[in-house]
Amino acid sequence: MKIIVDRSKCSGIGICESLAPQYFEIAEDGNLALLREAFAQADRLIVESAVSACPARALAITEEK
Repeated sequence: MKIIVDRSKCSGIGICESLAPQYFEIAEDGNLALLREAFAQADRLIVESAVSACPARALAITEEK
């Protein structure tokens, strides 16, 4: 599974970083840095919570191919 970021929607609020800091980081310039694109099933709940909490709806999960 992979995390998808729509950078045109991301506002850099940082909710994703607070919920899943091992995957997301807001850089000093206010842009989202995706630390890891792929994630394991064991982290699915953490990543899903960060994705669903994004107020800009800039994050999504896709099956890795």
